[in-house]
Amino acid sequence: MGRLQPQARELEEAVLGALMLEKDAYFIVSDILKPECFYEKSHEMIYAAIVDLAVSQRPIDMLTVTEQLKKRGELDLVGGPFYISQLTSKVASSAHIEYHARIIAQKYLARELITFSAGVQTKAFDETIDVDDLMQEAEGKLFEISQRNVKKDVTQINPIIGDAIALLKKAAAQKEGLSGLHSGFNDLDKITSGWQNSDLVIIAARPAMGKTAFVLSMAKNMAMQHNTPVALFSLEMSNVQLVNRLIVNVTEISADKIKSGRLADHEWEQLDFKLADLYDAPIYIDDTPSLSVFELRTKARRLVREHKIKCIIIDYLQLMNASGMNFGSREQEVSMISRSLKGLAKELNIPVIALSQLNRGVESRQGAEGKRPQLADLRESGAIEQDADMVCFIHRPEYYKITEDERGNSLIGMAEIIIAKHRNGATGDVRLRFKSEYAKFMNVEEDVPVREFTSSISSDADILPPIAPAGPDFLSQVNNDYPF
Repeated sequence: MGRLQPQARELEEAVLGALMLEKDAYFIVSDILKPECFYEKSHEMIYAAIVDLAVSQRPIDMLTVTEQLKKRGELDLVGGPFYISQLTSKVASSAHIEYHARIIAQKYLARELITFSAGVQTKAFDETIDVDDLMQEAEGKLFEISQRNVKKDVTQINPIIGDAIALLKKAAAQKEGLSGLHSGFNDLDKITSGWQNSDLVIIAARPAMGKTAFVLSMAKNMAMQHNTPVALFSLEMSNVQLVNRLIVNVTEISADKIKSGRLADHEWEQLDFKLADLYDAPIYIDDTPSLSVFELRTKARRLVREHKIKCIIIDYLQLMNASGMNFGSREQEVSMISRSLKGLAKELNIPVIALSQLNRGVESRQGAEGKRPQLADLRESGAIEQDADMVCFIHRPEYYKITEDERGNSLIGMAEIIIAKHRNGATGDVRLRFKSEYAKFMNVEEDVPVREFTSSISSDADILPPIAPAGPDFLSQVNNDYPF
């Protein structure tokens, strides 16, 4: 048995006839149908003529459509005035035009998928084509088809008010008054009210400012202090490198010692004790290099479904790609990536936090104020600024040999989080403590002197149980009474 492509010729005729009979019929179907949705080429040309009339705000009827087709040089191709008149005689009213239009759109989508799958199948048989490249191309094309056909209906305001009140009550029930996710940085949370669902947050800085250290400190706070499941996509560092930095952050043992493994006995004990909290933390790491935005969507959906992820962090945006799609420039590709990240945040209804590089404009400016990042410094695309709900900059004056502020306060070991754009709230600056030796950001008030591990052992030796032999397997022997 032969097979025909999905089509609905009679419905196409009925819709075109109704469009020429009813004054406002076009506005019912204008966001559903495009000329290419019609299977018959003659019907595609007639609908294109109707679109021309609607755009120029002229009446749509049998006579005006005939005249427009004549201007386009297509009247004879569609069957002449007689065929146009026949279309109007085949329908009585536009009562079911929306229902018919949706069927036509579905048939068009089915034909698109057939063409897409046939192309993939043909290329899959071609042994000269790399399968990984083909998968990237196929994913990109399928994403493009799905985006062209995504439509969301209008919602009456009442249920939306209910959702807003529910969020308000949820925030009121928390003693901090936060409606979003805790970052673990108190002053930052006061301005942002926590990271908000469906928001795209861009955290940008020049190299060596501590972008990765900041999001690792934040992910640790969210997962360990508030049990919030976090997914971290690292395009720059391997998962082992990231975990090593987390270990340095949590244990406050220098990175050099962690890399070399040359730890003193008390540092092995310190490592084992403090790592106990990091075990089973709901942090999920993906270190796929050159991750495409389409792969990210697939993985993110699965993480949300399987692990109830509440926040996604991407390190960093400029290392992503949109392979499988053609762009005229890298700027257009980055624009596509930023729009897709915002769409992903809305689709999954969770905050998406993406790190971004800044251009070299900061380095060329002079003075303390000149070194502060600006929105214009965002690299490769102005679309990043437009798509983001919030843009934060990390600024460490100490890096530029600026050790005091205008009031004479020391800036050594201090970092500023500059909230330069906040679509749903205030902007401002937040100061955090940065411990460069541990790549760790922390609240200023947390940085109080504490006794060193070694001194605490020696001074309290009479009240502590005997110290077990130190070594990598010490975790099983740790007593929770140790004062770290």
